Amino acid sequence: MKSNMRALSVSLWRNSLGVSQTFACGATKSTEITQQLTFATQSGAVPQGNVRENSSAATAAATANHPEMVCPHLANGGDAVHETSEWQNALPYNEIPGPKPIPILGNTWRMMPIIGQYTISDVAKISSLLHERYGRIVRFSGLIGRPDLLFIYDADEIEKCYRNEGATPFRPSMPSLVKYKGEIRKDFFEDIGGVVGVHGEPWRQFRSRVQKPVLQLSTIRRYLKPLEVVTNDFLERCEQLLDENSELPEDFDNEIHKWSLECIGRVALDTRLGCLEPNLSPDSEPQQIIDAAKYALRNVATLELKAPYWRYFPTPLWTRYVKNMNFFVEVCMKYIGNATERLKQQGPSRDSEPSLLEKVILAENNEKVATIMALDLILVGIDTISMAVCSILYQLATRPAEQQKVRNELKRVLPDAETELSIQRLDQMHYLKAFIKEVFRMYSTVIGNGRTLQEDTVICGYRIPKGVQAVFPTLVTGQMEEFVSDSATFKPERWLKSSQGGTGDHLHPFASLPYGYGARMCLGRRFADLEMQILLAKLLRNYKLEYNHKPLDYAVTFMYAPDGPLRFKMTKVE
Repeated sequence: MKSNMRALSVSLWRNSLGVSQTFACGATKSTEITQQLTFATQSGAVPQGNVRENSSAATAAATANHPEMVCPHLANGGDAVHETSEWQNALPYNEIPGPKPIPILGNTWRMMPIIGQYTISDVAKISSLLHERYGRIVRFSGLIGRPDLLFIYDADEIEKCYRNEGATPFRPSMPSLVKYKGEIRKDFFEDIGGVVGVHGEPWRQFRSRVQKPVLQLSTIRRYLKPLEVVTNDFLERCEQLLDENSELPEDFDNEIHKWSLECIGRVALDTRLGCLEPNLSPDSEPQQIIDAAKYALRNVATLELKAPYWRYFPTPLWTRYVKNMNFFVEVCMKYIGNATERLKQQGPSRDSEPSLLEKVILAENNEKVATIMALDLILVGIDTISMAVCSILYQLATRPAEQQKVRNELKRVLPDAETELSIQRLDQMHYLKAFIKEVFRMYSTVIGNGRTLQEDTVICGYRIPKGVQAVFPTLVTGQMEEFVSDSATFKPERWLKSSQGGTGDHLHPFASLPYGYGARMCLGRRFADLEMQILLAKLLRNYKLEYNHKPLDYAVTFMYAPDGPLRFKMTKVE
């Protein structure tokens, strides 16, 4: 549920348009990549005078044929900053360090098959290496069909960017979804684009219509019991999947995706989708939903990060993508139609809080608004929540001491393993929440956030033109000693208050922001937190989790997560 920038993964492709995420490789491979980065950087293949310097030149070539990539604020003011001493004393844009592009192919060649240096799964690694080689600000230019990416590895400068972004921050995201909403299915979306892939006033208007019911604490509380039921069903299925060694199957990550889908369906569509049922037939709706979600999970990154031929003609991948999107729209329309019919016949619930869907339908009297809200929640929730859970479970299974601390806390809060959860009990699970935050700091599923700058500004002592896409690599800044003390140590206690056993470590508030910040902060973050907390509380209060196989590296398959089979051993505890 978190739609933060993902063009450095599918984190940075949704927000910053184009590179991707990954880090977790050995010293040999890191050395090799570092050596490769020097090629073209020191060659002087592109004369210094050819480097784009002013704001119009910096964005014109990349956006001329793709107006969806243009910040709508580019025509607005910004000249006042040029009169300041800070601007006049700053260095020009073209002096920002970074890998030099080569003629024709620019820096795009680095991600190409055969001749390229990296694959999609290398992007988080690239982000880290760029910082090591070039410092706290890096310009990644020469990306065919895309504006420059400006990587900022300074939490103070990131904070300044966020705090000065205005009421309608511009975050280019998911060009494939922009094309689908704005061209392929313009007949359906019309002028109601939603919150993903939409900017400016249309984004602000839609978000203001759905933000209140989505973020209301009363709405969140209403879903505690329903999501607990879904999670109990999931844990029962896990028990059925255990082999003779009490281990879960190699494709256990698919089961987590099913749980995530079932949770999102319960929240966004007011229904149980049936994804956790055993022995689903291939043509059943739940299985089709699972297949469509799996396809999106595995292939949308390719659309976003590789050469965008689909923009010019319908490639097989694009055709399948459109078919998948149409299927999700149909599913949303079906269940929202059912909810509307129930409201007409039964009226809103009188003895409990109305559901999210009921609130939106009653407030807007427009099924399309509810459909688009549900679609956006599903699109940005399937991958982020499920992959985050994969990462958190792997860290728990490989950190027995910390897992035991979580369990000890759960036993204090839930003396009886069968005790039902409540908001009050969740509020007492301080260490569990701190563990989640520490996983996000060191292994953030979404490895970066970002913004398209709406005004000329000075960052790290350089003149930055409006229209440049700034990337905030939270996976790197969250592990920099200058912003997080003892940053290389996994220490959940750093997130606790002193009265809760906290260590009082220095932690810059803008060093690790997995949900983003400000007006475009993840709309579904409270639901995401609730779902993860319920799952971890129910799982770890009743089971011990172990991982007894070869350690897994982290890579970007779609998000940044453990790359390999999650064959956890799951045993019952008292």
